[in-house]
Amino acid sequence: MKIDVIGDIHGCINELHALFQKLGYDKQSGIYIYPEGRIPVFVGDLTDRGPNSIAVIKLVYRMVVQHQKAKYVPGNHCNKLYRFFLGNNVQKKHGLETTVAEYEALPAKEQKSISKQFITLYEEAPLYLEIPEVSAVIAHAGIREDLIGRNDKKVKSFVLYGDVTGETHPDGRPVRRDWAKNYHGDRWIVYGHTPVKKPRIMNKTINIDTGCVFGNQLTAFQLPEEKLVAVRSEQPLVEEKFNSFD
Repeated sequence: MKIDVIGDIHGCINELHALFQKLGYDKQSGIYIYPEGRIPVFVGDLTDRGPNSIAVIKLVYRMVVQHQKAKYVPGNHCNKLYRFFLGNNVQKKHGLETTVAEYEALPAKEQKSISKQFITLYEEAPLYLEIPEVSAVIAHAGIREDLIGRNDKKVKSFVLYGDVTGETHPDGRPVRRDWAKNYHGDRWIVYGHTPVKKPRIMNKTINIDTGCVFGNQLTAFQLPEEKLVAVRSEQPLVEEKFNSFD
């Protein structure tokens, strides 16, 4: 098995199309298929903030659920959208408001279809993926070595939100520990969640959220080749959204 792990898309459908083309995928019947059987793996946060979250949901649903030509793990934005579609009282901010606005502009019949697609996609997804064929674990915000193999509440919080301390920065963002510094496993941990200007490799972990929605790049990490492929973002650059890990 060979895989292409795709970083946080956040509604940037044009960049996703461009990335698939750069990776060498063919578009067939509305989905992307690699001629020799590579599998795309979406690392979560498909929606919010970007220009076309609904189109991303449709494409990923078709590839993952309908045709089983891709894999997906959810991110924290996915979790919030899932709770919105279930009818929970979630705050429409931090990007969710853009997806909700797109959704509410749809005809009622299409709204029903989209919510059903996303609920199915989310409910069928594992919290994280172990892929022994390429010696990798795919988790939206990463995962500590001692948590691999577990599926409890602590693991769910970690893979969706990162290694949070419970404290917050002055701007309201949660304070997170730099768990990757202490990872000493021999499997790749491929994750996103925290926007960085260029993929951050620390020990055998790699953060591929290169902030497409904030104007930088959409990145894929190919395994077993350990190769990075990226396309430029069409969105305006928002410098303050990127983490430097200084």
